[in-house]
Amino acid sequence: MAPNEEHRSDDDSSTEGKVPDEISGVMFNSEQPQAAPVNEFSDDDGSGELREYTGQFEGPEKTLEVCFRKKDQDGPAATKPGERAGLRRLTKDQLGRICARARCTILSSISNQYLDAYVLSESSLFVYPYMLVLKTCGTTTLLRCIALLIDFGRKLGLEIDWVGYSRKNFNFPGDQSYPHQSFHQELDYLYSHRNLSERLQGNGYTLGPVTADHWFVFVADRTIRHLSLEVDTDRVVNIMMFDIDEDVASIFEYDNYEKIEGESKEKETRRISREQTLQSGINKLCPGAIIDPRAFEPCGYSMNAILFRSYSTIHITPERGSSYVSFETNQKVSSYKSLISNVISTFRPKRFVMTLMADEAGLKQVKENPLTSSGPDSVIVAPAPRHIVEATGTKQMLYKRGNLASIQVEDDCCCFMGNWVLKNDLSPQQIRASKARGMTVA
Repeated sequence: MAPNEEHRSDDDSSTEGKVPDEISGVMFNSEQPQAAPVNEFSDDDGSGELREYTGQFEGPEKTLEVCFRKKDQDGPAATKPGERAGLRRLTKDQLGRICARARCTILSSISNQYLDAYVLSESSLFVYPYMLVLKTCGTTTLLRCIALLIDFGRKLGLEIDWVGYSRKNFNFPGDQSYPHQSFHQELDYLYSHRNLSERLQGNGYTLGPVTADHWFVFVADRTIRHLSLEVDTDRVVNIMMFDIDEDVASIFEYDNYEKIEGESKEKETRRISREQTLQSGINKLCPGAIIDPRAFEPCGYSMNAILFRSYSTIHITPERGSSYVSFETNQKVSSYKSLISNVISTFRPKRFVMTLMADEAGLKQVKENPLTSSGPDSVIVAPAPRHIVEATGTKQMLYKRGNLASIQVEDDCCCFMGNWVLKNDLSPQQIRASKARGMTVA
């Protein structure tokens, strides 16, 4: 079986290696179990009260990345493709308990020979042999899973090697629960965490203007890069899009799709998830990958895609007044320009924020990067939708970069954040004449 063909659903009734459905060259997860009731969090340890949905949703995710290594070794041992070593030996129950601490549940999963990817009720979880990435949105309590994660790692003979926590500033900060009511509170929680502080001493940083979009980052690093395939030349790009096109947003309204008499809720959700994926063009963003999409009621969408060692993930909250889409990937591409353009043309936001976290070796492999370019090379160009072409004659959507911030932390971890705004009145001549902008350090 080819390295990216192995597939597994989180549904206990499925069989290992089940062939996923394939549409337009993209393989879809063929099982879509329903979520557990949102109030069943016996392992939550008081991580905050559950809040009712108010019609507005905190889209930008909190992201926790934790790398481990075997105790008494300088780095994680190499693993053979398909070997369920390290963190991949964690059981479904153990992963569920980790997610419960963050106030979310596992809905479905896909796997290949290198990693497991889980769609959650509140974003995504990715598990490699020695690395775990957990992204949660809304009012989740992500950091409260750290103690349990460390404990499970110790039982597998692992100790923490690298910790990264990051998030954009919240749209609705008053809705958050402890310890996420401010970045200072999050840092205090991390610093007071006995199991974490004994192993690593990290620092917190703010990139970007505090009066506009900015990015909070915490990094604690003792990784020996060349000893870990998961983090060697590591880089992760995240595109956070706001005020997406209303026609695109309507695709992710659950009730806009046909209800078929006699169809079970599980099959209905799976069918609508695929229809949303194909109608929006999301499937074209991840060619060759195994895709696990999920449509939510009354609106919303999540998707994980895995291709060999890399993941891509999309999360959409299409509510009017607070519409938001995120696209994140750790693909090791040499140019991000076409990928970014394709993502932006799919969702057509009025503005977006992009972040990049990479080690120095990984950054050197990137040939084209709007976050490090200046002048015309920093402009993102995407094809305009038909209704804009017909109404204005404009064939392209031009996004001009505004603020840009960068910093190098913990020896070799480079962080970048920039924001782009749609400029319908920006001519190609103006783009060519724009002055080069240097990078600012927060």
